[in-house]
Amino acid sequence: MGMNVKAVPSIRIRNMNRRPVNSGGDYVLYWMTTSRRANSNYGLQRAAEHASRLKKPLVVFEGLRCGHQWAAARYHHFVADGMRDNQARFHEHGVTHYPWMEPSPGAGKGLLQALARRACVVVGDDFPVFFLPRMTAAAAKLLDVAFEIVDSIGLLPLHASDQAFSSAYAFRRFLHESLHLHIPQAPEPDPLSAADFPRKSAGLDGVRKTWPALKMNTRTFLKDFPINHGIGPGVFRGGTTAARERLEVFLNTGLSRYGEERSHPSSGAASGLSPWLHWGHISAHEVFQRVMEKENWDPSSLPTRGNGRREGFWKVSLSAQAFLDELITWRELGFHYCAHNPMYDRWESLPAWARDSLTRHAADKRPWIYALEQLDAAATHDGIWNAAQRQLLREGFIHNYMRMLWGKKILEWSSTPMEALENMIELNNRYSLDGRNANSYNGIFWVMGRFDRPWGPERPIYGMVRYMSSAQTAKKFRLAEYLAQYAA
Repeated sequence: MGMNVKAVPSIRIRNMNRRPVNSGGDYVLYWMTTSRRANSNYGLQRAAEHASRLKKPLVVFEGLRCGHQWAAARYHHFVADGMRDNQARFHEHGVTHYPWMEPSPGAGKGLLQALARRACVVVGDDFPVFFLPRMTAAAAKLLDVAFEIVDSIGLLPLHASDQAFSSAYAFRRFLHESLHLHIPQAPEPDPLSAADFPRKSAGLDGVRKTWPALKMNTRTFLKDFPINHGIGPGVFRGGTTAARERLEVFLNTGLSRYGEERSHPSSGAASGLSPWLHWGHISAHEVFQRVMEKENWDPSSLPTRGNGRREGFWKVSLSAQAFLDELITWRELGFHYCAHNPMYDRWESLPAWARDSLTRHAADKRPWIYALEQLDAAATHDGIWNAAQRQLLREGFIHNYMRMLWGKKILEWSSTPMEALENMIELNNRYSLDGRNANSYNGIFWVMGRFDRPWGPERPIYGMVRYMSSAQTAKKFRLAEYLAQYAA
């Protein structure tokens, strides 16, 4: 055990209520909402930093609401898997872990306040998407003790920029000129081992009596929760252990082929890490570090300037460069866009050229129009699209290239582009393990022109928005195995 945990960079910390730290409190409270892991986590590191300075025990409150329209067994089971991993890890370090899921909508009212009443300071996670910003803002008004939220999302801090970049090229240029300042400030791989604070139970008996902690001893413990049980667990197990296993498979079998084969739906070259990244079961920093170890990368080779090009910046293999562009450029572009544009999930946020073009063609005759229920059931005339939708239904995931085609066809088959947007958001948030994420929203809006440019020739329905077809996809990729795997 170390004496002092490394300080979290101030650019990643936001004070939400300007209240004082209560040095007479009983413990430091970390409210874990989106960075659900014990490693490479700036939020946990900040909480451990407070606990070390104040010489107080650390309590980790990991909760999950059921009171939103997309709450389903698929997500709750995935999160519960992660809670089990975390419980073992925190127990090992003498940290009180308090896992809790709402047994009914609104049942958690007052719980955070009750935990904060005895806290010296509350530390939470910064996340710019879904209901999380509203939830943390509401908590800031209710808490009588200092409340900070910490950005643990990516290699570039959310507030290193002050704009919603309109293209990957513009964002990549900014990244290339900024990353050398932030990569050396990576989070502690194991902040609990590095910190020095009292390792003892915080004594939450009073709170647990009113809000009993979760007993996750069987796979059926969620059966009475008021969530959508029709959307059952997918094929993936949640948690840091499963995330690391997935990462190792990718490093050993996929990374070397990523550059050439990642778009082939059955190649196995894609990382498939997005569900675990979304739920915070693994960090982008850890993924980056493992890739660079595999590539024998020398950190001293990191440039302090760049030209915005995808190739050449990292001085690693072409496949690794391609993967890093997805992990860092595209993933973090999405989060920075949502952090700086509160309209990120609205039609009005699309580029003017895309809105104008799609609106001009909104009345174009559609050869097929499918209602949401038909799309949900994978009941279209297009076997390739149906296979992608069945993958989403069964696994909570769609291969990235197939997800782009999936969205383009929904645009083509909906009565209006606005309805297409609603249908994509609904299906993605209903079924996808990485739904309700900045990159899910930005992937959907990319279908409509976000981060893209006008493409000619102008077409019916699409206008100047990039066109994709199932016929082109069938010519481009080996689909027999994919179609067989996701047959009706």
